[in-house]
Parts: sequence; C-alpha cells; structure tokens
Amino acid sequence: MDTYDIISRQLKEHRQLLDQMEQLIPTIATIADVIAGALRHKHKVLLMGNGGSASDAMHMAGELLGRFLLERHSYPAIALCADNAAMTAIANDYGYENVFRRQVEGLCQGGDIVFGISTSGNSPNVISAMEEAHRKGGVTISLSGRDGGKLAAMTHHSIIIPSPHTPRIQEMHIMVIHILCDLIEKRMEFG
Repeated sequence: MDTYDIISRQLKEHRQLLDQMEQLIPTIATIADVIAGALRHKHKVLLMGNGGSASDAMHMAGELLGRFLLERHSYPAIALCADNAAMTAIANDYGYENVFRRQVEGLCQGGDIVFGISTSGNSPNVISAMEEAHRKGGVTISLSGRDGGKLAAMTHHSIIIPSPHTPRIQEMHIMVIHILCDLIEKRMEFG
C-alpha cells in the first residue's frame, strides 16, 4: 500500500465515523447540561485517563480552567493524571490500579463530576476510580470506544465512539471534548 492509499484510507475511515457521530448528539447535549449544572452549583470536574486519554483529560481540564472560546471566569477542573508526584506515590504504595481511585477518595464531594476517558472502556484504574466516585456521590461520565467496555456500563452518562480503531476513537474523543467545552461555556455564560 503506498502513502497516498494510507492517507486516503484513514481520511475515509474518519469521515465514515464522523457521519455515525450524529447519533450521539442527544447524549453529548445531555452531558454538557449535566456538567454545566454541576459547575453552576459550585461542584468541580475531576478528569482521568491513561496515555493519549490522559492527554485528553488534561486538555479538557485546561479548557475549563482557562477558556475555550469565551472570555469568562475559570471553571474548577482537575486532571488527576497531571500530578506526577501523587500518581507515583499512590502507584508505589497502593498499585497503579489505584492511582485515580485514591485521588477521587480525597477530592470528590457529592455532586462533583468524575469524567473517565478510556478508548477500550476497560482501564482498571479508571474503573476503580468510578467505583469510588459512586461511593462518594459523584456524577460519573465516561468517554470510550468500541463497545464502551465496563466503564460505559457503570457510569451515569457515557459517550461511546462506535469504532474498533484506537486512532479513530481518539480523534473523535478530542472532537467531543471540544464540543462539550463549547456547550458548557455557552450554558454557563448565557444560560
């Protein structure tokens, strides 16, 4: 397969998946409403993921803390995967499967949003954190792919990207995050 064919195939896969995303519009809108509602009631957003999903969690936290498109006040958001000292201390003492659970235990208060990102939906440390979030009274949201895995089945709200291909899932994840940030800002600033 030559370079042109590879590029063409990937663009075609992306376009096909993008067309399928239309079915997620109601879910994305609902999740934006849920997050904006929590922020209006002085709750925070805790985000997590591994690898590329960690980058996505940090990206979303940055957009909420800083700004996406509008000049406005900061929204409280924490990417649990951004604190290397906490993650390595917890991993060393409690195992990597607990790096997010332990942080949710310490930071989550009832009504806070706990947002897990996992392309497979089966990341043990994200699943463990969601279990803790339920115990603490958090509102759980997942962003996954494939069939949603265990994560989608256990969260209050889930967005499942209908693809088996990690790169395509990740491309849609960042698009969904941008849409959520746009909607959250508009709901927060204009009602």
